[in-house]
Amino acid sequence: MGFKVAIVGATGAVGQELLRTLERRSFPVSELRLLASERSAGKTMAFQGFDLTVEPLREDAFQGCEVAFFSAGASRSREFAPPAVTAGALVIDNSSAFRMDPSVPLVIPEINIDHAREHRGIIANPNCSAIILLMAVAPLMRLASIERIVVSTYQAASGAGAQAIQELLDQTRDYIEGKPVVPKILPHPYAFNLFSHNTPINEYGYNEEEWKVIQESRKILNLPDLRLGVTCARVPVLRAHSESITVEFDHRPSLDMIYGAYERFPGVRVVDDRANNYFPMPLDASGQDEVLVGRIREDVSHPQAVSLFAAGDQLLKGAALNAVQIAESLL
Repeated sequence: MGFKVAIVGATGAVGQELLRTLERRSFPVSELRLLASERSAGKTMAFQGFDLTVEPLREDAFQGCEVAFFSAGASRSREFAPPAVTAGALVIDNSSAFRMDPSVPLVIPEINIDHAREHRGIIANPNCSAIILLMAVAPLMRLASIERIVVSTYQAASGAGAQAIQELLDQTRDYIEGKPVVPKILPHPYAFNLFSHNTPINEYGYNEEEWKVIQESRKILNLPDLRLGVTCARVPVLRAHSESITVEFDHRPSLDMIYGAYERFPGVRVVDDRANNYFPMPLDASGQDEVLVGRIREDVSHPQAVSLFAAGDQLLKGAALNAVQIAESLL
């Protein structure tokens, strides 16, 4: 018994991770369609020992499909998700196209899977930075009311796709060899540098990525007035995002209570070795399903605050894994 599944944007970084995640988790697939642009059509990709041919993305490509994972950008999702729903598919969309649509659930399964069951054919996968943040914060909400969150993100090249990963590798090589470092994909030199997330700045002075984290976190937690201060930066790391997080409570839970909350919460692993100064790192988070949390400490600047550090794989829990978990929870 299996499901007829489509992956839209199959040749992209998240699409490839979706393919690997479906196979690794033995998701029940009876038929798999790999869909991408005309440029990528005709390529082959391996799945369960077979080579599958990538097909061009068209409106009629979803006939008979029961699940369609979308990871091809917001414009493609807006164009092709409605025909997929009309064809009978449950769409799980990794773009920003539907995230803030009041009629579309925005879901992290460990936190609000109940929202997914209210879908009308489309479920939105949240922004990767919001997922990693909320996986670190949600267990603490069971201990006390959260009054404010301040987070700075350190975002890897993987968040900008395969071309950005290659640009970081190429620029690093050029820098070491004494050659000029010329940005092509991202707006600034990436190797041995960091810069504010390369999305437009809004009237409040926040870039688009920061605003997504604020708005999506409020929607997921169903806390429309939650106070969040967010700063997002690109750092020269290949894969896995990291975040420095400070949480202000109405009353501060003890560290023992916090450690216990994380131990009971699926999808989070504590890495908090003070003696050896060993805490979450993107190298350790890369390729891992779990979000790593550590550097847990009482904030000496605020009597009710706790600070911590988290790292999570942007392509897995921040994207492909979360989407597959949504499908597993519903199907």
